[in-house]
Amino acid sequence: MRPRSERADPIATLGHVRRLATDLAEGLSGPGAAAAAQRLRRILGVRSVGLSDPNANLTWSGDSGDAAVVLHRALRTERNATEGPLTAAPLTLDGAVAGVLLVDGPIPGKALKEVVLLVEYLLEHGRLQESAERAARSELRALRAEISPHFVYNALTVIASLMRSDPERSRELILDFADYARYSLARHGEYTTVADEFQAIETYLVLQRAVIGDRLRVQIRVTPDVLAVPLPYLVLQPLVENAIRHGIEAREQGGAIHVHGEARGGDCLITVEDDGVGM
Repeated sequence: MRPRSERADPIATLGHVRRLATDLAEGLSGPGAAAAAQRLRRILGVRSVGLSDPNANLTWSGDSGDAAVVLHRALRTERNATEGPLTAAPLTLDGAVAGVLLVDGPIPGKALKEVVLLVEYLLEHGRLQESAERAARSELRALRAEISPHFVYNALTVIASLMRSDPERSRELILDFADYARYSLARHGEYTTVADEFQAIETYLVLQRAVIGDRLRVQIRVTPDVLAVPLPYLVLQPLVENAIRHGIEAREQGGAIHVHGEARGGDCLITVEDDGVGM
């Protein structure tokens, strides 16, 4: 058992509680489970603390002892179980047992209940955060999926029409289209750099100008100090395409697209603007 003076230190306790959120972000069997068990042992001042997922995969801080019986009893009955100095308390999320907290040492029932509520709250927080991240990734994938096959068809039609009348221009556009396809249609990771994304936008706008003609005016400007900044792959092109589709194409005299990237304080600010018909 740890010294009482350390157990009672409120600053140290608050620090451990704050870090528990990170430790439990990936659940009871995640990489932070061991650190979470250690922090809980220090908060409670007991000999050892264990954390188990619903499949009885147990992570201990301190001397584990023989906890199998009390652990499986808590999982089976979904109620607190004791075996000698060991206490096992189920952790419940959405009405189902998500794991078990095991404590080896004397602990008041009220303190155990508060710790169980704390761990359940942090597990729910981690689950919600993961759900939000999944939703963000899904939104990004949906945004990427909005790239219009209609544009691909139009670009290839323009290239084909130039093969006889302007073969050199047609050849240049074929190479541009190959670059576009390699970047936009090939498999990539989640992130790229501002430099690569702006180069892809430049190629895309070259093809769009071939389709739309002089009705589309383009200005692309990016400062060198943000070229290496990472950003989600293929996040700008759907924005540029929407600006053209809804802002420029609907306007008889066309309009201009401005894509700028610059450092703003400690952030990288990227703007996509058009002077078309508006929302």
